[in-house]
Amino acid sequence: MNKSELIKTLAEENSISADDAALVVNTFFDSIRKAIISEQRVEIRGLGSFKIKNYEGYSGRNPKTGEIVSVAPKKLPFFRAGKELKEFINS
Repeated sequence: MNKSELIKTLAEENSISADDAALVVNTFFDSIRKAIISEQRVEIRGLGSFKIKNYEGYSGRNPKTGEIVSVAPKKLPFFRAGKELKEFINS
């Protein structure tokens, strides 16, 4: 399911306009995005949690040339599925 399909489903299941559903979905995503950017943990019960993981820089190798390259430190978003979601998938 992509974002437009989510908006369509929300509109159909709740008898609201597609514009209203888009507003809800975009507001929800923007709120999560802002919280993650400010390095807050976002937890959605029954689904999982989002947070930022910090990775240190390191020296690696270019697999094609074998040349040693320096990989800069970085931050990446991380999602951990919640217990209820895991149980739902495995039942």
